[in-house]
Order: sequence, then C-alpha cells, then structure tokens
Amino acid sequence: MPRILVVDDDVDISELIALILKREQMEVVVKNDSVDALELLKKEHFDLILLDIMMPNLSGTELCGKIRDLISSPIIFISAKNQLIDKMLGYEIGGDDYITKPFDNNELVLKVKSHLRISNRINKQNKKDLIKIGDITLNTSSFEVRKNGEKVDISTREFELLRYLMGNAGQALSKEQIFSSVWGSEYGDMGTVAVNIKSLRDKIDLEGKYIITIWGYGYKFIKESDYA
Repeated sequence: MPRILVVDDDVDISELIALILKREQMEVVVKNDSVDALELLKKEHFDLILLDIMMPNLSGTELCGKIRDLISSPIIFISAKNQLIDKMLGYEIGGDDYITKPFDNNELVLKVKSHLRISNRINKQNKKDLIKIGDITLNTSSFEVRKNGEKVDISTREFELLRYLMGNAGQALSKEQIFSSVWGSEYGDMGTVAVNIKSLRDKIDLEGKYIITIWGYGYKFIKESDYA
C-alpha cells in the first residue's frame, strides 16, 4: 500500500485529499505544519508527497528544497497560485508535478497514480542494477562499489572482476575462467588474476569473509545465504 504525505495548512483541504486517496487504497498521513512535516520526513519514508506552497513558517518551496536532498520520492505541488512563473519555480526547486486549486478529484487521483507507477518502475530498475552480498553493494549502472554504505575507489578492471565474482557468487571459478571472462583476449598472464584479487581484498575484504581461495584451482565469492 503506497504511503502518501499531505502537507497543507488548510485542514479542510488536507482532510479532503486524504479521504480521496484513502478510497484508492492508499495510506495517507496529514501534516498541517511544514516544520512538523520536515521532521517527519527525516525519520519516515513516503512514496509520494503532496505539498501546498503557501504555508506559514516554512513555505512549500522552501520545504521542497530542504527535503529534495533527503528523498527521491515524487513531489506534487498543490497550490492556488496558477501563474506560469509559480509553476516554473515549483519544477525548478525539485517538484515533479503541479496541481492548481481548486482541483478536480479525478485529476488528483490520476496524477498521484501516474507518479507512483513511474517511481515504482524506476525503483525496480535500480534494484536490477544492484548486486548486494552482505555489506558489499555493486551498482552495475553507476559503476560504484560500496561497503557499509561507504564508497570504495576501485579501478575499472577491479570493478569488472568484482562484478564477475559477485555475479557468480557461490560458484567455484577457476583462474582460467576468471581470466577469460574478465580480460578476454587481451595480452596478459594468469598471474594478473591473483594480483587483482589481492587488490580487491585489500579494499573490500581485509577480513577474508567474501573472496575465498580454492587452492590449486581458483576463487569463490560467498553467496548471500552464506553471509553471517
């Protein structure tokens, strides 16, 4: 069930929005104070945020600017401001859509569902790009490796080697298999495999928990189910 946060100082409008979306089988949380909403967003995840612009203490655009660095969820502005300049500001500050008050109930539902679908597709694609075993995460799209959330600087060749090992986790891989798959037909010798394995271990596996040596044969990266 999608979690939606509605931030609007108008109690009647925010409760109306909540009622409309709850009928669509969505979980809705309402905050009538933007400062309270900011504190909540630092602690809890929401799949989409509906945000009024004209609010006391902290305007919707100010709130959007503060939370955009914290979350990637879609943000839809709902505002009585209907000038093009207002909409442009909303988009530039990090909003994904803009609905003008008074709004049509069906338009509200359609836009919310549309952005939830888009966000869901993006999240699914991002998950496909990730290989995670234990506290090591490899992102095949951004070519990043992280351990315990911290980025690890590795060379392109080390990245390709790690991707091959993690992509075949649990399998015993011979040095010949590794060399052929990672280096291909490039000039080199089998000793290159051991050198790069040692470099990877120094950077991500000093404890020796992930990359296992199979003496006289090759190496194996542990499976997720083997990680303790």
